Amino acid sequence: MNLIRSVIFAVLQTALTIFFSLIAFLSFPFPAHVRYRLITGYNHTVIWLARWVLGIHYVVEGREHLPSRPSIILAKHQSAWETVAFLCLFPPVSPVIKQELLNVPFFGWAFRMLSPIAIDRSAGREALKQIVKQGRDKLAQGFWVLVFPEGTRVAPGEKGRYGIGGSWLAAETGAPIVPVAHNAGEVWPKNAFIKRPGTITVRIGPVIDSTGKGAAELTRAVEAWIETEMARLPPAAARQ
Repeated sequence: MNLIRSVIFAVLQTALTIFFSLIAFLSFPFPAHVRYRLITGYNHTVIWLARWVLGIHYVVEGREHLPSRPSIILAKHQSAWETVAFLCLFPPVSPVIKQELLNVPFFGWAFRMLSPIAIDRSAGREALKQIVKQGRDKLAQGFWVLVFPEGTRVAPGEKGRYGIGGSWLAAETGAPIVPVAHNAGEVWPKNAFIKRPGTITVRIGPVIDSTGKGAAELTRAVEAWIETEMARLPPAAARQ
């Protein structure tokens, strides 16, 4: 049954990607926030399909921690689910992505209209400068900045090396950090075609004040909170 559901979902998601790529192209003349609302109709629809086709639900805990000003979200990265869902669950965000993703047919073309922060990860320190320069502009425009500090998706129960890019941006701009833990990888595994039904828990942590703190210190605080909460999250499949 999971295979059949996953096939149906994949077909519908592909059709949606092509359709919303056209929407993204046509949205070019509009301001950034208007484009965002139009294009993220894709994200809302995919998450709806995930619920009704795949049986993947979610709960969000800690919304009361979200500040009123544009902030930097530093989140666990386990699957493709959060790359879609977080654009629905938070205020308008500008995600930090690999530059090469913008060249992916249809998906990348649409992503260009979402005001992402596209960086060359092989550029080393220059990539940090790109994050700070573009991130400062996005925050000033009213966008939040979404960073996955581990850089790549990690399997449930594993931990990647936390990079300092998002924390560096926070230290340079004074923007608050919002740490986020979740267990999406338990039902939507990395690089897996077959998804499993269950309920994802997204846990939003208390704001981490960046004032007067360095990037390394902030990164340690983010890593400690996220990894501690990861161990406390209920199994996704247990909350169907």
